[in-house]
Amino acid sequence: MEYAYPNVLVSTQWINDHLNHPKVRIVEVDYIPATSYILGHIPGAVLFDWKRDIIDSTKRDVISKEVLEDSLQRIGVNNDTILIVYGDFKNWFATFAFWIFKYYGFKDVRLMNGSRKKWFEEDRPLSSDIPSYTRGNFKASDPDKSIRAFMNYVKEEIGSQDKILVDVRTNDEYNGKTLAPTEYSTEYGQMGGHIPGAVNVPWNKMVYEDGTLKSAVELKKLYESLNVTPDKEVITYCGIGERAAYTWFVLKYLLGYPNVKSYDGSWLEWGNTVGNPIEK
Repeated sequence: MEYAYPNVLVSTQWINDHLNHPKVRIVEVDYIPATSYILGHIPGAVLFDWKRDIIDSTKRDVISKEVLEDSLQRIGVNNDTILIVYGDFKNWFATFAFWIFKYYGFKDVRLMNGSRKKWFEEDRPLSSDIPSYTRGNFKASDPDKSIRAFMNYVKEEIGSQDKILVDVRTNDEYNGKTLAPTEYSTEYGQMGGHIPGAVNVPWNKMVYEDGTLKSAVELKKLYESLNVTPDKEVITYCGIGERAAYTWFVLKYLLGYPNVKSYDGSWLEWGNTVGNPIEK
């Protein structure tokens, strides 16, 4: 069994072979750039700081169509560019960026199969240079609302037989024993637990230690064993949206589920909103 859309993943070897290709642009998306990108990155890769370049700093939302368009033009991206994303935290924030790029209509964006850790472990070339490119002409589209869920929509769909909520956080977060992942403490709600009816499929069950994704057979078995099947509309969520986007990517592009949404407001919104129902 192959992935539904195998071209959305590229190997480290493919990237190594295309480092100087004029139509390929590599973007490293980091949560902590100071201990990641600045210490060394894939030659030619540009930095997207998750907090600065993906999230709107004036409100809790993703960046606007206009801001994304400007950011991608600034790094030399055209509409026919092949955009490769990778990053720290086993590609958590890289797949969040992938989701944002698709949200605004970027045609050919791909994820490196394996995170920074894999590139380093394979002793591939590194650079500390900050590249500069001639401005591109990429034009963003209006948001694709079919891949995003908002809180009110999620509330309305609780208990629906043809929809399923997938909580991709750790089991301890899902059960309310902890409020945030051990990796960092910024994504938390004041109340622990999960959205009523949500099933727990932790994101780390999808990947190996170096961030390489598991096979289609393994992934299919994992989700179908918990009744997360392609005949349902699937809504993923986590703490702040990055792990939810990872699972969205796997379900939509690797398994080919036709109707998958990411609730990027996730637990930080749900767990901090007065009156929202919570299960433990």
